[in-house]
Amino acid sequence: MQQTNISYTKRFKAARDFLFQRTEERADLVIILGSGLGRLLDEVEVIKSFPYADIPFFPISTVEGHSGELVLGRFEERLVWFMNGRFHFYEGYDMDEVVFPLRVLNGLGVKNLVVTNAAGGLNPDFNAGDLMLIQDIINLFPGNPLRGQNHDELGPRFPDMSEPLDLEWSKKAKQHALRLKIELREGVYAGVPGPKLESKAEVKYLRILGADAVGMSTVPEIIAAHHMSMSILAISVITNESIPEVAKEFTHNEVVKVANLAGEKLVSLLKGVIWQ
Repeated sequence: MQQTNISYTKRFKAARDFLFQRTEERADLVIILGSGLGRLLDEVEVIKSFPYADIPFFPISTVEGHSGELVLGRFEERLVWFMNGRFHFYEGYDMDEVVFPLRVLNGLGVKNLVVTNAAGGLNPDFNAGDLMLIQDIINLFPGNPLRGQNHDELGPRFPDMSEPLDLEWSKKAKQHALRLKIELREGVYAGVPGPKLESKAEVKYLRILGADAVGMSTVPEIIAAHHMSMSILAISVITNESIPEVAKEFTHNEVVKVANLAGEKLVSLLKGVIWQ
C-alpha cells in the first residue's frame, strides 16, 4: 500500500532505530493480538506505547477490532512486545509490509513469537469460543513474504517449512491447558486472502485440503518468523462454525464479540506458557 522508493534496508533501520532510541528495556518475545483479543493488555503493566502511525514506515491497521499500536510492557513479570493490531493482505498491503513489524522487532532482539487470531472453525468437532493450537499451516495467499530479494542476514533463501511451530512450546501449552481444564483443540490453519467469509463450496474445499480452521492472517507471519529462526506458538480463537451443514450468515462484529468472550481463556493459557 505504501509507495516508496526507499530501500528495504533503510526502511528497516529507520523503524528499528526509532524504537531502539526510545526504549531502554529489551524484550525477547512479541505477542500478536488478533481481532477482539486486545483485552490481554488489561493484564499488562505498560511501559511504552507507540501508535503505528508514529513509527517510520510501519503500516497502519485499518480493521475494526485492531487498535494499531505497538506496546512494550510486563506480562507475568516478563518483558514483552505486543502488536495490538496486525496488517492484512486484504487491506492492500503487500506481503513484505504485512511482516515488516516482525522483522523490525527481530532486529531489536526478539526471538520468540506468540501469534493469535480469530478463525472460522472447519472441523465439525469445534465450537465457537474454542481455542485451537495451530499444528501446521496451509498458505492460500497469492503471495509469500519471502518473495523477492532474500535478506541473507535474516534467513536462508529456501527455509524448510516442514515444522514451523515450536514443538516444545506447543507441548507446554497443552500441559498448561490440561491443568487449567481448558479444552485446547489442535489443528491445521489455512490462510486465505479475504476480505470475505467463505462460501459453502470453499469450506468443503478447505476441509479436503486438511484445514481445521480458516482465517485471513497468521500464515505470512509464521513464514517470516520461521525464516528468521524465531520460536513460534500459534493459537486461534474459533469464532464461528463454517461447516456447510450449520453455517449461517456471520459478520465481523460477531467475530470480534466471540473473540472477546474467549479472551479470558486465552489470557489464562498464555500466562502459563510465555515462559519457555
